[in-house]
Amino acid sequence: MAYSEQVLRRARARLEQAKQERERENAAHRQEAYERYPRLKEIDRELQLTMAQLMATALRHGEDPTQAIAQIRDRNLALQRERDWILEAGDFEEGFLDDAPVCAKCGGTGYEGNQMCSCLRELCRQEQKKELTSLLGSGRESFDTFRLDVYSDVYDDTLGTSPRKLMQSNFNICRRYAQNFTPQSGNLLFSGATGLGKTFLSACIARQVADRGFSVVYETAIRMFADFEAEKFGGEEQRGLTHKYLACDLLIIDDIGTEMTTQFTISAMYNIINTRLMDGKATVISTNLVPEAIEGRYSPQIASRILGTYRLIKFAGSDIRRQ
Repeated sequence: MAYSEQVLRRARARLEQAKQERERENAAHRQEAYERYPRLKEIDRELQLTMAQLMATALRHGEDPTQAIAQIRDRNLALQRERDWILEAGDFEEGFLDDAPVCAKCGGTGYEGNQMCSCLRELCRQEQKKELTSLLGSGRESFDTFRLDVYSDVYDDTLGTSPRKLMQSNFNICRRYAQNFTPQSGNLLFSGATGLGKTFLSACIARQVADRGFSVVYETAIRMFADFEAEKFGGEEQRGLTHKYLACDLLIIDDIGTEMTTQFTISAMYNIINTRLMDGKATVISTNLVPEAIEGRYSPQIASRILGTYRLIKFAGSDIRRQ
């Protein structure tokens, strides 16, 4: 799961802090035990010495090391037994002097081989959740708090149903999408006027998918294109700023069509849409534009890719914010 560099950096910093805290805790335990039982310190020093002797004996050439290794092993076992007796007599908690790492799987490195360990992945999930909360604002966006009663239940000839029934269908589609999400879940296009719940349902999807451990990037179109401009024209310090938009499991772009449309933004838009389609990564776009206006706003190539590969979710009703 390709978390953004910012999320990964914060998660690694937290893991390193936890690792240092565990090391300090282990050192404090040793100091306490050594002060109560000085013999423990001598035993630990001797155990380290026997390990060094064992390595040296095994590597020695010209003589049979079997007898010497057996003697060292017996001495090591005797020291371990004595150590266990002292710890038992001292009534220490189990594992008090085990020097346990912060993570038993990876030892606190965050990786098992070239795979991210579950400890670092969980910290990434937490940091991503914090980031989404700061971006989304209220923190109340969830499928449990979505209200259908703000939509009219009066039949609309244009819709062929009532706005409430339409939104019930939209709600069900979005919830299933989030519950069953994989990076290959496909793409959604939310289209409708301002204040009909597009942003709210986008945020619901973002929160639930992120809670399930997938990497999610949620951004407004204006800020996303600003990042692309900053990377192109901002110099070396801005390099890599847009990688998250292409690499994340789910990209949610809010309010496409509100940005100033230039040749640069059209090119960036094509890059995002096309790259993610080619990589089989999921994208959710919300816009006030009707589908027919996308080609006029951007380009036939962009419109073809969006309208041909995204599931259209139409929003209707009266502005909820005014209610």
